[in-house]
Amino acid sequence: MVPRISRSITAGALLAAKRAWLLAGCAVLVCTPAGAESLGNPPLAGNGAATAAAPAVNVPATTDPQMTGAVAGTDLPPALDEDFNRLNRREETIDGLRTRIDPDAGEAPGIRIGTFVLKPALSETFNHERQKNGGSSESRSFLETGLKGSLTSDWSRHQLSVTGEGVLQDTISGEGEEEPRADIDAELRLDLSDETIARLRAGYSFEREDANDPNAIANAETQSGVNTYRLGAAVERDLGLIRGSVGLDFERRTYGDVELDNGTTLSQGDRDRNLGTLTGRVGYELSPALIPFLEASAGRSIYDLRRDMFGFERSYQNYAGRVGMEVDLGEKLNGELALGYETFRFDDDRLADLSGLSVDGRVNWSPRRGTDVLFGLLTYLDPSTTPGEAGSINYELTNVITHQLRSTLVARLSNSLTLRDFPSDAASSDEATWRTGAGLTWDMSRYLALTGDVSYERTNRDNGPSSDTTRVGVGLTLRR
Repeated sequence: MVPRISRSITAGALLAAKRAWLLAGCAVLVCTPAGAESLGNPPLAGNGAATAAAPAVNVPATTDPQMTGAVAGTDLPPALDEDFNRLNRREETIDGLRTRIDPDAGEAPGIRIGTFVLKPALSETFNHERQKNGGSSESRSFLETGLKGSLTSDWSRHQLSVTGEGVLQDTISGEGEEEPRADIDAELRLDLSDETIARLRAGYSFEREDANDPNAIANAETQSGVNTYRLGAAVERDLGLIRGSVGLDFERRTYGDVELDNGTTLSQGDRDRNLGTLTGRVGYELSPALIPFLEASAGRSIYDLRRDMFGFERSYQNYAGRVGMEVDLGEKLNGELALGYETFRFDDDRLADLSGLSVDGRVNWSPRRGTDVLFGLLTYLDPSTTPGEAGSINYELTNVITHQLRSTLVARLSNSLTLRDFPSDAASSDEATWRTGAGLTWDMSRYLALTGDVSYERTNRDNGPSSDTTRVGVGLTLRR
């Protein structure tokens, strides 16, 4: 009988032990239901009293320093941190890294044409403009239709990119001159080797000459249309620490007839000209981010007519030398700045040479993500049509600030200053033109955007009346 009693007691003890373990497991699960699904850090080892009293210590997740996408959950912004700590979280990636944000995720994908990607955009804007010149003023309301786009190749080697923009204006009410414009550029980059790159460029531009330009016709109903044709070729070579490049550029500029207010036309054919420029540059790499350089250029401008309507030979030769610095600190800061001296020598001895300091450059700065700042400097010659005057050396300073207020709302602020410097003995007076503008773009979807812009322009002259132009506009942009 003893063995039977022992087996009965042993079976009862085992059953009681199983029930005890089951109740203990249920108690643990009831007391800590969120601990199994939380992304929080594990508690410190120790007794229960010490654990309850000690402050929470964040234990950083183990990340690979070579993988920039590896970000610990505690380093996320509050919005993303709250999203990543949800109970019903998304399925994680295979390697456990956070998905990197795509900066082009909200943009229209474009249209694939073979090995090219086309990104067109069509805009329609309603504008109101008021112009004041001296004591007279006029205003008008007009519709502006714009078409722009880019075509980029998707090749494993070499690249062809084409960008273009065209604008037409249709006056609805009021008086004022319409200002159509067009611009298209193409560049073919040829990767000849790891150290040698060749670039072939072509372009065309059209614009209406500004009524406030010193060469504009005073009693014109419609100013001259300016056509510019461009061709260029350049070769860049990397010789270790030395960078070298040589380029040849050709430009042809033609001027259309001017329609006068008495119904007649005035030919501007004597202003048509061709310009060729040869440029060479040598740079030395102090570091991958800093490359000082020396640049020299020589050019020749030949007019279609040897003499203009007043009998002056306006063809000229130009020479320039510059010293500058290239800076490449990634997307935060990049660009170049050059200072030099430039001179223009005219074929006609009655026209004085034009010489002066040249400042050229372009700098891109991003102080924080979503904010981009552009600084641009440009020096160029504007030949005169006034008898006995050579022209002016112009200096143009441009600043554009773009800030992303929200993922779908972008603000813009632009400013520019153009200084026209005439020789001291010229009849024309120096002038300064200042432009400022602000705008907002709201992306209602990746295909449709609402835009609003306001701008102001003022031209001050040493001698003569000042002019002001104010414009406001609102429109829609359709993108694909």
